[in-house]
Amino acid sequence: MSTALVVGSMIGSGVFLLPAALAPYGAASLIGWAIALCGALLLAATFAKLAVHWPCTGGPYAYVRRSFGDVAGFGIAWSYWISIWSGLAAIAVAFAGSIGAIFPALTATPVRAATCALVALWICTFVNLAGLREAGRFQVLLTALKLVPLLLFGLVALWFVDARHYVPFNPSGDSLPAVAHATVILTMWALCGLEVATVPAGSIRDPERTIPRATLLGTLLAGVATILACTVVIGLVPTDVLKGSGAPMAEAAGRVWGPGVAFGIAVLAAVSTFGAINGWVMVCAQVSLAAAGDGLFPRAFARLDRNGTPVFGILVGSVLATLLVIASYSRSLVELFTFILLISTSAILLPYAASSAAWLHSGGRNGGRIVALLALLYSLYALSGAGIEALAWGAVLLLAGLPVYLWMKRRPLPVAGV
Repeated sequence: MSTALVVGSMIGSGVFLLPAALAPYGAASLIGWAIALCGALLLAATFAKLAVHWPCTGGPYAYVRRSFGDVAGFGIAWSYWISIWSGLAAIAVAFAGSIGAIFPALTATPVRAATCALVALWICTFVNLAGLREAGRFQVLLTALKLVPLLLFGLVALWFVDARHYVPFNPSGDSLPAVAHATVILTMWALCGLEVATVPAGSIRDPERTIPRATLLGTLLAGVATILACTVVIGLVPTDVLKGSGAPMAEAAGRVWGPGVAFGIAVLAAVSTFGAINGWVMVCAQVSLAAAGDGLFPRAFARLDRNGTPVFGILVGSVLATLLVIASYSRSLVELFTFILLISTSAILLPYAASSAAWLHSGGRNGGRIVALLALLYSLYALSGAGIEALAWGAVLLLAGLPVYLWMKRRPLPVAGV
């Protein structure tokens, strides 16, 4: 279940919509993919060390708080929490794009598309309200349904790639270092989620062994499948068509094998994004639960029902994602996805960087300090490529947490589970 949570959270919207966002960079986007995968594996190795050293619920938030104190812990918890519910909105939008490729009438207008996105979000919300184990079993099923077909698509479609679609190698006109910088932040979106097995650590059996294995194996599986599929799509669809496609992988499959296979890929994309929504709803609630248990989030987030489910945290995260979709639905599908993607990825890279710094600060008694240093440098490099608008939005959302922190410091600590 832990490995399925990692793979299911990583393989979501990115692999199915990213080819459209990367189309302006052509084959040069492979540079960004290479850097992003290496960085993701460095981060996965760092989180594996942290999970053994501190096998506790909360993931990045818990590690940073234990290393640098409550102020840093709250900032990371708040940033990580924002990245998750904003990411939920992006994934829900991608789900709508997949459904539109199957049933065009359901997404014919922005209102219909937003409705499809929100229906998927709330179905997964209710599944998670049933309990962590039920959500975990659902995640295993959804991960199996998307990982195997995705790998098969990438391997088989590789033989039909038209090399002319990779020419020119860099159609953007920017320098290769500039292209690498711009595409790393985009491709990193498809690899976000590598740390999710560390978040519900308190609910995982034998976390010191299970979490490191699940983190490294899940990152490698999801990374290879995603890069292969996205690169193949760029080689199958002309750039001018790819830029505006709401379902680029289905478009690629249709060009090679016809509408029947395109329909099947669209179904796969819908299943994939649906599974990612389910996983991120679970993680969103677990982060706020851990922070509330330490007195840094309102105590309502720490309340559990008779099944041990943090109902309030699940509902709040889903409501905020809902509001983000509603507030932005008038944009085109690709524009909306790219904008929310940049905000979410920027917000999550800060916890990644801080977690790497936490391992360095701990003394790294079990080794891995060089890996953690490289992971830290990579996170900062990727973060700097988000652009002014996304970074400004991220800063505003981060500062919005300051009143919450000051308010919580004036209140007594909550009793966990109450």
